[in-house]
Amino acid sequence: MLNRINTHLLPQLLDPQTLGGSTVVVIDVLRASTTIISALAAGASSVRPCREVSEALRIADQLEPPVVLGGERNGVPITGFHLGNSPSEYTREVVGGRNIVFTTTNGTLAMESCRIADRVLVGAFANQSAIVEFLATQTQVDLVCAGTHGEVTREDVLFAGAVVARLSRSKTIMNDASRLAWHAWSHLESAPPEMLTQALADSQGGRNLVKIGHVADIAYAAQVDTTNLLPELDVRNWQIHR
Repeated sequence: MLNRINTHLLPQLLDPQTLGGSTVVVIDVLRASTTIISALAAGASSVRPCREVSEALRIADQLEPPVVLGGERNGVPITGFHLGNSPSEYTREVVGGRNIVFTTTNGTLAMESCRIADRVLVGAFANQSAIVEFLATQTQVDLVCAGTHGEVTREDVLFAGAVVARLSRSKTIMNDASRLAWHAWSHLESAPPEMLTQALADSQGGRNLVKIGHVADIAYAAQVDTTNLLPELDVRNWQIHR
């Protein structure tokens, strides 16, 4: 039974050594988490997260084709890659049955901090209930928000707060960041769905997407419980699978 929830507003605020024995959820709502979930829901065989573009290219060369290269830098698709970081791009026709090599500015970097955790899951609003139901069976949970360029972002904090709100019990121990995230989410807990879309649009990540013409990704990321998938990062083989 769950007895502790820690939220980390940025990977840089996390001591990775504290994750031993914990189940971690990496959160990058806009957009890496949402895109990874979308890709696996569309039938991708796996997603291999990479920190650097050069690493992604090297790994793609080592895998049996067909391989899909996906990702972004500063929100923009990477030259020579097949796909960017818009979740709607990752359709069954494009990624079904294929391995994806994936690198993003913030999300894949956040995963690097979680190597010693017992389990590492990928969470977003798209699989919120599946995440909550699984975490309720764990003893310790750590929610790791990716942020943007080392700054805390509202979109990730809101999702962390939504998870904390549904997991909290009278005897659940939580750090102050979990309480802050819960408080941030409380203003939206009973609000109509369009309010979540607006809140994401008003976040730093949302404003960045508006600037580069990816408004549709915000509404996509605000959809709740579109899948029951629990993408998990296999830290030994460094790939995410269903």
